[in-house]
Amino acid sequence: MSELKLVQVKDAMNDGFIVCDGLETVADAMSKVQAQRVSTIIIQKRNDNDEYGAVFLSDIAKKVIAKDKSPKRVNLYEIMTKPLLHIVPEMDVRYCARLFEQFNISRAPVIENNEIIGMISYKDIALISGTGE
Repeated sequence: MSELKLVQVKDAMNDGFIVCDGLETVADAMSKVQAQRVSTIIIQKRNDNDEYGAVFLSDIAKKVIAKDKSPKRVNLYEIMTKPLLHIVPEMDVRYCARLFEQFNISRAPVIENNEIIGMISYKDIALISGTGE
């Protein structure tokens, strides 16, 4: 019987995010999102005792576009999720998937030494796990 190969989050994570200040407008952030072709905006900490926040494209669709608000007049901090549930790079992707299920999330930042080093999503987990033996 073959053993399951350990696949860690750091092997599956992606770099599909940008970092912005919470005072930036949605319009300004969307220019960066489009230029870099990412789907997650990480909101920088204000100080060492603060936590990261995040804005996903779905947040912009639900909280700005659907409510007929102007992206030029909405700041990121107004629609961000904060604090974020985060993942450590050494975690087994199977446990990461279970954590996502338990908390009803589909992606999370990967944090090492108090810095975001990547993002992990169900898609990343499926792509790397689908190639296993």
